Amino acid sequence: MNTFELLGQGLLTALQWSNLLYALIGVTLGTAVGVLPGIGPALTVALLLPVTYRLDPAGSLIMFAGIYYGGMYGGSTTSILLNTPGESASIVTALEGNKMARQGRGGPALGTAAIGSFIAGLVATLGLAFIAPWVVQFALSFGPSEYFALMLLAFMTVSAAFGESTLRGLTALFIGLALGLIGIDQLTGQTRLAMGTPNLFDGISVTTLAVALFAIGETIAVVASRTAMDEKVEAIKGSVWMTKEDWKRSWKSWLRGTAIGFPIGAMPAGGADVSSFLSYSAEKQFSKHPEEFGKGAIEGVAGPEAANNASAAGTLVPLLTLGLPTTATAAIMLAGFQQFGLQPGPLLFVSNATLVWGLIASLLVANFMLLVLNLPLIGLWVRLLTIPRPWLYAGILTFATLGTIGASASTFMVGPLPTSFELGLLLMFGLLGYMLRRFGYPIAPVVVGLILGPMAERSLRQALQISQGDPSVLVHSWISIVLILLAFAAVLVPMILRARGKGQMLAAMAGDED
Repeated sequence: MNTFELLGQGLLTALQWSNLLYALIGVTLGTAVGVLPGIGPALTVALLLPVTYRLDPAGSLIMFAGIYYGGMYGGSTTSILLNTPGESASIVTALEGNKMARQGRGGPALGTAAIGSFIAGLVATLGLAFIAPWVVQFALSFGPSEYFALMLLAFMTVSAAFGESTLRGLTALFIGLALGLIGIDQLTGQTRLAMGTPNLFDGISVTTLAVALFAIGETIAVVASRTAMDEKVEAIKGSVWMTKEDWKRSWKSWLRGTAIGFPIGAMPAGGADVSSFLSYSAEKQFSKHPEEFGKGAIEGVAGPEAANNASAAGTLVPLLTLGLPTTATAAIMLAGFQQFGLQPGPLLFVSNATLVWGLIASLLVANFMLLVLNLPLIGLWVRLLTIPRPWLYAGILTFATLGTIGASASTFMVGPLPTSFELGLLLMFGLLGYMLRRFGYPIAPVVVGLILGPMAERSLRQALQISQGDPSVLVHSWISIVLILLAFAAVLVPMILRARGKGQMLAAMAGDED
């Protein structure tokens, strides 16, 4: 079958009423959490993992992808109206968008963000559909040594791309790798690091760890910070519709943002954050009105918003075809696949083609849903900002606790009272998540280490068994050599792109202040 036929079959799956409902729930939740500052798609997907583990795998994964796309859309609302990015990728949007809102042009700013996000998401999703089969065909030739090199690339990617320090990223990764050693050895059947606790024989649950680090850790961090923000929402004055001049100035920015965001999303380069910075810099260089930047230039909203949405689709290319996460949300989605017994990679396209192509096609449907949801319901999204922060995080804490208890019935006795074993792990890892945040360590590498660590170990041991202990087998093919070289490059590329993108951004801001 060619790509058009596969995508057509995927649309038949995506248009089933149950999957449409999952997609609608996902994009609605995603938009809501994108609007709320500090509540991102990674936290939301992590929170839903224990709730969805008994549901339909295709519907749950469609909902997770909808949350990811919706979070990219929703982050622009608070950036423009509140000057507080709901998502880190929307930081750049706030620079021009909020100034447009203060000038009474919040409507066109929201309009160009929504339409740009729609166009970028549509084009990038089609790019995902056409590029993925080529990557899969290449990856089917991988053996154990190639898979180990790929895992090494994944480890270096998450360590360097997340957070500001590669050393701290590696430290977080090794915490995850250590947790991945707990349980029964897959090749020998020996129990490792379980400390005689039967509940640990199956290893640490990825779902419990993800919920604890992202939801519980974030809640404790917010409570401990005790910061109060003076938030003023800029009212939308006039029409939300863009003028002919706005369209003329935006459409090229949408296309440039898409061209920048999609490939960077697929690379270990920092994802949407870096692409939005680079897009802003490009728009300032190409604009016929550079004097307006820093004062409310519509190109400064159109380009970065297109870039961060295209980046979201680009992230799914390595995730689906190679099982390689390049963002925190992708890492949690990887955990979502694994909780249903699915491993993203080339074999997934062979063994679960209906699910994969249904997921890709559902992203096209989600884009249309998001366009309809965003502008007409802008008043509803603004009202979400009035939710008291204590209520919000108390709800997250309650939801995470009940979900974890419901997902696991394992118990142990604390005095006369039976207590959920998973709940104890949830609290312990939640405190770990808080400590990691407190000292500036990234969270995603811990989850990736737990998920991919056992896979890397299995591939390494299989390769050495085949070669009878000869370590040169790890570099016996050009694929392994290239992947290992890319792993080393993955440490350098994010630092260079971060420095370039943020350096240009700071220079642009300094120029505007002058």
